[in-house]
Amino acid sequence: MFVDQVKVYVKGGDGGNGMVAFRREKYVPNGGPAGGDGGKGADVIFEVEEGLRTLMDFRYKRHFKAERGEHGMSKGMHGKNSSPMIVKVPPGTVVTVEGTGQVIADLTEHGQQAIIAKGGRGGRGNTRFATPANPAPEIAENGEPGQERDVILELKVLADVGLVGFPSVGKSTLLSIVSAAKPKIAEYHFTTIVPNLGVVETEDSRSFVMADLPGLIEGAHQGVGLGHQFLRHIERTRVIVHVIDMSGMEGRDPYEDYLTINDELKEYNLRLMERPQIIVANKMDMPDADENLKVFKEKLNEDVKIFPISAITRQGLRDLLFEIADLVETTPEFPMEVEEEDTEHRVLYKHEKEEIDFKITRESDGTFVVSGDKIEKLFKMTNFQREESIRRFARQLRGMGVDAALREKGAKHGDTVKLEDYEFEFVE
Repeated sequence: MFVDQVKVYVKGGDGGNGMVAFRREKYVPNGGPAGGDGGKGADVIFEVEEGLRTLMDFRYKRHFKAERGEHGMSKGMHGKNSSPMIVKVPPGTVVTVEGTGQVIADLTEHGQQAIIAKGGRGGRGNTRFATPANPAPEIAENGEPGQERDVILELKVLADVGLVGFPSVGKSTLLSIVSAAKPKIAEYHFTTIVPNLGVVETEDSRSFVMADLPGLIEGAHQGVGLGHQFLRHIERTRVIVHVIDMSGMEGRDPYEDYLTINDELKEYNLRLMERPQIIVANKMDMPDADENLKVFKEKLNEDVKIFPISAITRQGLRDLLFEIADLVETTPEFPMEVEEEDTEHRVLYKHEKEEIDFKITRESDGTFVVSGDKIEKLFKMTNFQREESIRRFARQLRGMGVDAALREKGAKHGDTVKLEDYEFEFVE
């Protein structure tokens, strides 16, 4: 099975907790704080592995949770940082954030890496909180929570040459004859429902990767037929080989087929039409093929090279492969985004909405609920086993304006305030 799109959950490792400890050495009276910091949590890193061809492995494992950092230790010893979690992906994988569609990484080359979820930093030990006013603090932080997110992995096949054309025009047959690929071939439409890749070698020892892509039909740019599944894979190809059935056996007009396919490519992404295109007139061993080719050339009236071939009898294949190899060598890679060639460097200042540190809502039973990324992170990093840490957390909330906001919402002494799964009593 060829899997080319999958959703996975990734979570960076939490940071290790800082420690509360004190020096207890002979002949050293009143030893000061000696609690070490926690280690950094592991990042989740995606790395390209050349040998992979599909995202099949992700069908069975969709959760990737990295290890947390080691906790801080006494004598000021720092906890060990966790090693990154390396997840192998095939070349051509695009990673986007689910919901927003923001592209995190576009992984194309062997060994290329991208951090998908960052690990949290380690919590600080009590050594870090010593001040002249408080030389022996009993405060230590918990580790920062690792980043977590749902991401979409999308595979766009990396091929130099893409075979396009209506279903059953002979693309799979052509690929099976010029390479060692063994695509499924049958007499019905959409035999090819997944991209097949093959390495083609010409007689003069040049080679390139050719992909037989799923059949395209009218309306594909809107998702009809195999629509977007097909078009996603042609985005990275350098040369388009347009295969047309010149025999007209299925009652279709070869010229109309040619226009329809090109319209679909144009509708999906205009830059696809910038790629060099070779027209392959296939099935020339059939009775009406020569006459149909003559009519096709009259209608075409364009400066496009046409190669009459028969994939079955191998007629015309040698010249076709030489031409494709020449084009692959001379055609640069096409970036899908148009880069503006602007010599001036301009800075665009945008008004960005200020992030709200917290929000307060009220439940039906009168409980006040405080939520927000910043305040929840602060809560998770507070060690509630220590009285001094709890007092520090209360000061931080007051500094953020949580107390004042609760009063504005009508909170009175003794009311219940909820943060995450914990409940507190509001004290005036």
